[in-house]
Amino acid sequence: MDMCSNSGPGTPGEARDRFAEAVAFHGHVCPGLAMGYRAAEIALSRLRSGRSEDEELVTITETDACSVDAIQVLTGCTAGKGNLLFRDHGKQAFTFINRKTGAALRLVANPSFDIESLDPEFAPLRKRVMQREATDSERAAFQDHMNRVVDAILKAPDDYLFIIRQVDPVIPEPARIFRSVPCAKCSEMTAESRIRVEEGEFLCYACSKDYSRCL
Repeated sequence: MDMCSNSGPGTPGEARDRFAEAVAFHGHVCPGLAMGYRAAEIALSRLRSGRSEDEELVTITETDACSVDAIQVLTGCTAGKGNLLFRDHGKQAFTFINRKTGAALRLVANPSFDIESLDPEFAPLRKRVMQREATDSERAAFQDHMNRVVDAILKAPDDYLFIIRQVDPVIPEPARIFRSVPCAKCSEMTAESRIRVEEGEFLCYACSKDYSRCL
């Protein structure tokens, strides 16, 4: 299947505006957000997809880190619409699926990509800031280094940041709306897909007793 290799969404000015939207949504600038932005940017371009108004595009993310917020803003894939699916694998890995064409891409953070190669001073400064040991001048310097690293990520070649390959995934069914039923214990309305039957009564997850024989 022919997929274009140009990853930029519109003009440089439009790209800056979209990243600013992601920053506003996320709350701050960071490398993780920039990585998510680039992943979404690449996927939208190569899958020839616009922002998902409904469920035209599906994202399967294997991390719940900062990158996911940029992906939500750019792609329109959200938990609320049911087209952002989370798999707790602890990987900077994302699968994007175009329902209309059946095309899909999996992007995984390139092991050879190293933030220290962009800025050797960034990591030690970040460690001091995160451990609350940084001085005022170090915190100010950290922000400058952060901005330089993010700018480098936004401009880096696609293949430098990610291993990108076409995949043939099982396309998830569209999100379903389930009837809600009251929990017999707390009386709160709960989607029937999340109800458990315990001693003949319908209970929500919070009120039921977890049972497993798996070690």
